[in-house]
Amino acid sequence: MNRRFLAMTGAAAVITSLAACGGGDGGGSDTEGILEGASITVGSKDFDEQLILGHISRLALENAGADVTDEINTGGTDVARAALTSGNIDTYWEYNGTAWISFFQEEDPIPDRIEQYEVVRDRDLEENQLHWLEPAQFNNTYALAYQADAAEDLGSPESLSDLADIIANDPDLATLCVESEFSARNDGLPGMEEAYGYEFPAGNVTELDTAIVYSATADRNPCNFGEVFTSDGRVSALDLVVLEDDLGFFPLYNPSPVFTDEVYSEYGEQLDEIFNPIAEALTQEAMTELNERVSVDLEQPQDVAEDWMSENGFI
Repeated sequence: MNRRFLAMTGAAAVITSLAACGGGDGGGSDTEGILEGASITVGSKDFDEQLILGHISRLALENAGADVTDEINTGGTDVARAALTSGNIDTYWEYNGTAWISFFQEEDPIPDRIEQYEVVRDRDLEENQLHWLEPAQFNNTYALAYQADAAEDLGSPESLSDLADIIANDPDLATLCVESEFSARNDGLPGMEEAYGYEFPAGNVTELDTAIVYSATADRNPCNFGEVFTSDGRVSALDLVVLEDDLGFFPLYNPSPVFTDEVYSEYGEQLDEIFNPIAEALTQEAMTELNERVSVDLEQPQDVAEDWMSENGFI
């Protein structure tokens, strides 16, 4: 889905103004030592962007004086969520669209990033006593893409709606590579097919590891189209063309640090002070560059996170 920013008023304006107080001007240095005595376990999901975000949290909390247990690379979405709700970890970054569609089983995404965040924040607090901090600026939603050199062969599709003609008229070209979560989630392939009124032919969908989806799509082997994340650095590095989500099916996926009630109840004010400026600084451009350094340049997530945190004055 395209990122959509509507005019922000009320609480949304307050959120933005709070975040602007930190930023990359060294404001993060004021948080040194404010969590002395706290013990916090940090987790993350198991793909590159999440590993970076996990290390950003670890570094921020360590800089604030907390005793941090590193459980980064906890697992997939369900595993990370279960670890948080059970208290095995105290925090990880989760995407508001994932909570809205997968956790809360809602069908209609909310196009305004602040409103989407607020309804998720309020509902998860009420139902699960989990605290969502301010969302990052970037949106890492799902998309389908193809190799730019394949445009002529594929009829130069521009949107997800254009896939209907390919599936109907030349189904041999309608081959798709996805990772396992996308193939089963209702905010993934099944829901997308229902929303757009078509279905990829049986046998034309191949499940691969996330990283291999990108290379397989770029090589057109075994697929012409692939599931991608919009903030992934491999999209531009591999010259992939992202299809427009012209019906607005995919939700916004702005991530927030999510904390257990036990930790937030004691240290909420300090956690907001630490993480709000970080969330403001995590723009689409910034996160894409960080992802590219890990996914394309093969740098270590912890090194990339440390560089960014230092360069922006957060540690």
